[in-house]
Amino acid sequence: MIVESARGSLHVASQGERRRHLVDRAMAAVAAGTALVGIVALAWILGYVVWRGAPALGVAFFTERPLPYGEPGGGVGPALVGTLLMLGAAAALSIPLGLGTAIYLAEFGRGPFARVVRFVVDLLAGLPSIVVGVFVWALLVRQVIGHYSGLAGAAALAIVMMPIITRSVEEVLRLVPDGLREGALALGVPRWRTILGVVLPTARIGVVTGLLLALARAGGETAPLLLTALGNQFFNVNLFEPMASLPVQIYTYAVSPYDDWHTKAWGGALVLVLVIGGLNLLARVASRARRL
Repeated sequence: MIVESARGSLHVASQGERRRHLVDRAMAAVAAGTALVGIVALAWILGYVVWRGAPALGVAFFTERPLPYGEPGGGVGPALVGTLLMLGAAAALSIPLGLGTAIYLAEFGRGPFARVVRFVVDLLAGLPSIVVGVFVWALLVRQVIGHYSGLAGAAALAIVMMPIITRSVEEVLRLVPDGLREGALALGVPRWRTILGVVLPTARIGVVTGLLLALARAGGETAPLLLTALGNQFFNVNLFEPMASLPVQIYTYAVSPYDDWHTKAWGGALVLVLVIGGLNLLARVASRARRL
């Protein structure tokens, strides 16, 4: 009787083990299938963008300004310059604020005020970019500056970038071992110098990764720039005047009725994909270097 009971238990255990293996393999197959669908969709999109956008690329495409409506030719030179200028200005505005907030949350953030700050940062991170554009338009464009400008566009991009920088850098700073902080403090180093001289250099690669991810996110934004920088058909380096940007130029070309401009819209999309993909690749390389 005891032997039969033991055999029955082993049989049930064997059946349960086989069932678990089947479920495990089925879930692994489902996960692999969904990953394959995502990879195929991404490859399809990238391939289509390359196919449609590659014919537009050339020296004139990168160096010339857009021509008047209906005229073939021209390029996206002013948009490239404007995008770089506004991203640079947005980085100058958002990096100090984002880093300072991240340092406070990681090193000093305790209590109700820190929880409020984290909530506000998370809220900004999830805010639709069009809402950011409307806010900057109502405040800077209408009330402070009085007209569309590259500076207003940079301010909108800075608002988009700041929560990404804050949350990513905060998480990286929390990964720095407490022993490094305690060792510096035990040697009599002030807290602020410990943070600047020990914590930040230790986490520098992760910090750079967060900055690159924020730049990649802001580089593809269109809606905030439509409401703030507006656009410009000419080369302009004055941030207090309307300024062209690559996403807005792509939109302008795409909604036109001209086939030549449609090709240029695909070319601009290809350039934007390459730029953002390059920034994400740099972030991945930096993250891998940090793990090594």
